[in-house]
Amino acid sequence: MTKQTHSFQAEVAQLLHLVTHSLYSNKEIFLRELISNASDACDKLRFEAINDGGLYENDTELKVKVSFDKDAKTLTITDNGIGMSTQEAIDHLGTIAKSGTKDFVSKLSGDQKADSQLIGQFGVGFYSGFIVAGKITVETRRAGMKETEGVRWISGGAGDFEVEAITRPERGTSVILHLLDDALDYASAWKLKGIINKYSDHISLPILMEKEEWKDGELINPSDENGGRQPGAMVKTGEWEAVNKGNAIWARAKKDITPEDYTEFYKQISHDFEAPLAHTHNRVEGSTEYTQLLYIPGKAPMDLYNREKSAGVKLYVKRVFIMDDAEALLPTYLRFVKGVVDSADLPLNVSRELLQESRDVKAIREGCTKRVLGMLEDLAKHDKLPEASADGVTDVVSEEDQAHVGKYSKFYAEFGAVLKEGMGEDFANKDRLAKLLRFASSTTDAVSVSFADYKARMKEGQEAIYYITADNAAAAKNSPQLEVFKKKGIEVLLMTDRVDEWALNYLQDFDGTPLQSVAKGAVDLGSLQDETEKKAAEEAAETFKPLLAKLKEALKDKAEDVRVTTRLVDSPACLVVQDHGMSTQLARMLKQAGQAAPEVKPVLEVNAEHPLVKKLDGSVHFHDLAHILFDQALLAEGGLPADPAAYVKRVNALLA
Repeated sequence: MTKQTHSFQAEVAQLLHLVTHSLYSNKEIFLRELISNASDACDKLRFEAINDGGLYENDTELKVKVSFDKDAKTLTITDNGIGMSTQEAIDHLGTIAKSGTKDFVSKLSGDQKADSQLIGQFGVGFYSGFIVAGKITVETRRAGMKETEGVRWISGGAGDFEVEAITRPERGTSVILHLLDDALDYASAWKLKGIINKYSDHISLPILMEKEEWKDGELINPSDENGGRQPGAMVKTGEWEAVNKGNAIWARAKKDITPEDYTEFYKQISHDFEAPLAHTHNRVEGSTEYTQLLYIPGKAPMDLYNREKSAGVKLYVKRVFIMDDAEALLPTYLRFVKGVVDSADLPLNVSRELLQESRDVKAIREGCTKRVLGMLEDLAKHDKLPEASADGVTDVVSEEDQAHVGKYSKFYAEFGAVLKEGMGEDFANKDRLAKLLRFASSTTDAVSVSFADYKARMKEGQEAIYYITADNAAAAKNSPQLEVFKKKGIEVLLMTDRVDEWALNYLQDFDGTPLQSVAKGAVDLGSLQDETEKKAAEEAAETFKPLLAKLKEALKDKAEDVRVTTRLVDSPACLVVQDHGMSTQLARMLKQAGQAAPEVKPVLEVNAEHPLVKKLDGSVHFHDLAHILFDQALLAEGGLPADPAAYVKRVNALLA
């Protein structure tokens, strides 16, 4: 193959610009990324070689080598892993093959500080080399291919790259960084060893560097032992030594692992710059034996809501890497969890299909789910500092507990909506999940109210937990359906995530107290509504019977029924649906998502005391007023009239 020039994918060009301009304060991260890629390449070879031992080519000792040449100003990371074919080099090094790329690029703002945080959610991988290199050369050959089928890839990190055929006797990949002048300190054994120990000490493969020893400079005057000497220098001996511990962190005893070790391993596997919120490390013994090291991230990835993307933890079998993103080991609603599971029982040739059917995998999945929920429960328990008791005494809080304050709130802001998916997916843990949910309410804007908090504040005689679903917080808080609840000081939970209504279909009560939507069915406050109010409502319904009949006839194509309500105080009308019916909000969401949704005919409830409703009786504009009343009720809950032009025409006619 002659030398060919290819253009980078547009997203790669933008990513390269971001890498070279926004990560100047995190330069050393490039070595972690490139060593991680080299380790992954070795893991992939080990996995493919399970079925084809010939891929080892008589070299079974997998390793990563880091070397440098001060005179040539180069730093080289070499692995003897799976390697790449010509097409794989073009595809993998010229294209971002990662879900969520378009979302990533669309969020780039040009603000270096903000974009630097973004890239931490994305992972920079191979392209991080351009932080310190003006040019990168990659020489590679895929295991099992001929020596003459090697490939050289070269790019200066601008708009294109070159590819040409080479002869490469050894399999695997060498990434050669041609260092920039301000990055020449990375051509130093001391510097490189420090970075490897900091970021990559947990890589299970040996990371090798050539030994160096001190050589004194030659005497300027050999006849005078005490004469001046030329400067001494460190010289390479030709021997290679491992500079990392080379054993998997999850296989080590917990007492031998520092918090910093756990954090750096998380950053290595997640490509995140931030520390995790929590982790759990356990060896499980019994009918199924496995080790789990799981992390709760502090920041959501950009493709979190793409349920089709690959997600899950890394699976090892007896410390042999099997697969990334083993989604069968955790339910979909916990797809944000990072970590490793190492099984002692699964076969080395396990497939994704086998994972779905294995009893051992089912036991691992249940165990990992319980551990993750346990971590979240612990974070939630310590999320707030204890308040002073009635006698003014406050419990003493340990430093460890203080360190957890606010962590669950941070987690919930990032992952709360995804956690709610578990209500319909994980029936066995539904009650545990319900205790972890948080909402804003009619009495607080902070998304911090749990069902337990709400129950503790319920009024005497209140028999239900009241809630409302809406498109956003403003629409929920200002909904006409809340008016009577505000008047009586009854708290209502505000649910504004798109998943809320679907999730609540699977939760009818909390700890024995039923959940009641204030926008479904007739309002019934039970003992909270006094007899005078009930009697007045009954009399109004009787008095308004003729008017209600006329309204029902005028709105027969829009409303299932029209009735007088006690839930309204200031508004003339509102829309509700029958108990157990689909809400108008959920129907709108389904239609927006392109899914089939039944036609929902809501019930129009009118406030008999409102001047506009009183004005209806005998008005020559009755028909127009009836439709305006309905459309305004629809607008108030975040919907749109079926015929906006007709609505505007009616309003204008009345204004004129």
